[in-house]
Amino acid sequence: MLEEKIRTLEEEFKPVAESVPNLYSPDTPYGADDSENVVLKKWGEPKMFDFKPKEHRELGDTLNLLDFETAGQVSGSRFVYIKNDLVLLQFAIIQRVMNTLTNQETIDQIIKNNNLQVSNKPFTPILTPYFMKMEVMNKMGRLNPKEERYCYEGDGMVLNGSAEHVLGPMHMDSMLDVSQLPIRYLGYSTAFRREAGSYGKDTRGLIRQHQFDKLEMETFTTPEQGMEEHLFLVAIQEYLMQQLHIPHQVLICCTGDMGAVDYRHVDVECRMPGQNKYRETHSADFMADYQARRLGTRFKDPKDAGRK
Repeated sequence: MLEEKIRTLEEEFKPVAESVPNLYSPDTPYGADDSENVVLKKWGEPKMFDFKPKEHRELGDTLNLLDFETAGQVSGSRFVYIKNDLVLLQFAIIQRVMNTLTNQETIDQIIKNNNLQVSNKPFTPILTPYFMKMEVMNKMGRLNPKEERYCYEGDGMVLNGSAEHVLGPMHMDSMLDVSQLPIRYLGYSTAFRREAGSYGKDTRGLIRQHQFDKLEMETFTTPEQGMEEHLFLVAIQEYLMQQLHIPHQVLICCTGDMGAVDYRHVDVECRMPGQNKYRETHSADFMADYQARRLGTRFKDPKDAGRK
């Protein structure tokens, strides 16, 4: 009888525990939404034009690079055919990032330029599955809100919304040796999102598509190295933007603009001349041990018997 009662209580406790968000880092600003994010720094001067710059949707139409009309007929709204030189540019950028993050000398340079105390281990490139089990995405803390996901209830499967969702569980229910850390992955995947909560927002262009390609960095390290590793990921994103000579700003997101799994969240926003504003293009989420505990990912250190 007692064992049965414990099992019942555990089943009741599990969804309650899973609904509790992560703690916030001490330097995370309190705020209601993205208007209260704090700019940490800016890089590059926005270029001034003696004409009104076109937005990327207009350029895509004019240069025969984007076809939203045909995609709308075939697939519906928030889909696009990418064509011609823009396809070549996309794969060139992907290759540039792959070469950067797998290059030992470049990793050393980024660490040195930012005075970071982290390992110089390069990233391992990964092509991830598109589908994952719903229960595993829930352990990642990324399943809800479910209306944002493409779920296949009969199969218990869901399309990933980012390569991160599939990279995180690669060491689920595993005991890693501390000598393996950090483990760094660079995942490439097509991502799928319903954008159910974005009605009327960014309806023109590529910003809120139901399907898009994305590179994602995922790292596993010790609690002592977590913050430095997080800053390292931000530094990589800044380096890539600087190599492309794109003016950008780095923000720390406030509590009202963070995901439930985040301990600290940083966005990189690039200058969009056609919109005359900065828009988010990159992010770096630090989860601390929030996802590791849900996934059962642990490491073993000679100093102790094992910890999460």
